[in-house]
Amino acid sequence: MSSTQNLFTIQFWGVRGSIACPGPETVRYGGNTPCIEMQVDGKRLIFDGGTGLRVLGQSMLSQMPVEAHLFFTHSHWDHIQGVPFFIPAFIKGNCFHIYGAPAPNGATIEKRLTDQMLHPNFPVPIRIMQADLKFNDLELGEKVEIGEITVENALLNHPGEAVGYRVNWRGYSAAYITDTEHFPDTLDKNVLQLAHNADVMIYDATYTDEEYHSKASSKVGWGHSTWQEAVKVAKAANVKKLVIFHHDPLHNDDFLDHVGEQACEQFPNTLMAREGQIIHLGGSAAGHLVAPEEVKLTV
Repeated sequence: MSSTQNLFTIQFWGVRGSIACPGPETVRYGGNTPCIEMQVDGKRLIFDGGTGLRVLGQSMLSQMPVEAHLFFTHSHWDHIQGVPFFIPAFIKGNCFHIYGAPAPNGATIEKRLTDQMLHPNFPVPIRIMQADLKFNDLELGEKVEIGEITVENALLNHPGEAVGYRVNWRGYSAAYITDTEHFPDTLDKNVLQLAHNADVMIYDATYTDEEYHSKASSKVGWGHSTWQEAVKVAKAANVKKLVIFHHDPLHNDDFLDHVGEQACEQFPNTLMAREGQIIHLGGSAAGHLVAPEEVKLTV
């Protein structure tokens, strides 16, 4: 049996929203845009292809050939801009199963990834990639079975639409809910469905409530949520661990430290997503988290 079988781990390769923001003030949390890798029972699942996907790709070069399943929430730039720089996709012998729900205009995930690499946007077309790219159009609510793993999806509240995902395996579950805006008077039933009793919920908490409702620069209608709403969902859905994700590029390390302190006061089992973190759910390593500094914490 492979050493990765009988395990469920989540690793964060990109945790920022909107635009990559490298620099001295974002070192601790990271500046790459969304990309999360889940290794479940020997299978590799990747969620979103922001600039973090480039870094993940570099780490995969020592593991060739590779096979992975890539699930896209939507195709706004910050979630796909790492695809043209994902080196394993250019290497023959690798295989990537790519999933995404059609956009409101009917464009498939294949068309959208293809279009971003057309002139004048990019120097080489997607067909230069030598890996076997298998595109799959998802229906809303469709379940994808990968061995013993089930991946569910549900529609989120985001301009141009986005979907959230839930990964289930042998009683463990992880919900990936990013790029969604909460409703003013009620919790989103689709979000609650994805998060229900989840071991881990990764949630779009781009703003604070103060920023979201700011009279000077309101973020209502921008398609993102707040850490305060994340706490409400975590409590209502009986989530075991809440991960604050999709950090605003204007929020530096110190600001995110403060958000984390406030969130933990309201929901003690809260984690601020950082590049490099690994959460272990299933198998012999279950029950702890490995931070970038290799410090093990209790989940």
